[in-house]
Amino acid sequence: MAKLVINSYDEFAAYLGKELGQTDWFEIDQERINLFADATLDYQWIHVDVERAKVESPFHSTIAHGYLTMSLLPKFWYETVEVNNISQLINYGLDKMKFGMPVVTGSRIRMTTTLHNIQNLRGVCKAEIKFKIEIENQRKPALEGISTFLYYFK
Repeated sequence: MAKLVINSYDEFAAYLGKELGQTDWFEIDQERINLFADATLDYQWIHVDVERAKVESPFHSTIAHGYLTMSLLPKFWYETVEVNNISQLINYGLDKMKFGMPVVTGSRIRMTTTLHNIQNLRGVCKAEIKFKIEIENQRKPALEGISTFLYYFK
């Protein structure tokens, strides 16, 4: 899918309530899970012990850390939308986050975004982006919520 390019507050505001885009599928492999475990020091067996997970996990496999899935939000956002003519961007917060399904190792995920709300706060654009990270061939999403950004348009 083509990246949406936004050059001004008014262009951004025109998407209120509309889908902004959807990423391509992205595979979550064991190497990425292990690297995330190293970065966060979260070595819970269900994420990193492949042999034990085959036997003891209800998924018969390791699964991605929920926070690994969440950490991919910036990657997916930058694949979806390019906002130009800004002096800075600030991640303002996350709301209504819900982990719906675990991401089994080897699964592919993608993100769909919608402009949930937008405000002009004395020249600062506060954009609330509703996101959903889907798992290929699964009914329920891995993660959904609202990510809020502050864009300082020039």
